[in-house]
Amino acid sequence: MSFESKEREWADRTKRFLKAELKRADVTYEELARRLREHGLEETESSVTNKLSRGTFPATFFLASMKAIGRENVNLADV
Repeated sequence: MSFESKEREWADRTKRFLKAELKRADVTYEELARRLREHGLEETESSVTNKLSRGTFPATFFLASMKAIGRENVNLADV
């Protein structure tokens, strides 16, 4: 399997994990953007939607999102 396909696979797994966590926390994209702004990140509902639909976003966005929804620990086996 090529590097590009492995990278796409990881991006897809991470995207699905984050979406599932948002659903589990009952947090909408609009609410996530609001919470991220409270943490000093300039996000909008539209920017969150775009990042999650693309499936490519920085680790900082992922970690800040986990913190914003109250998820203090992430088990990599779950991703």
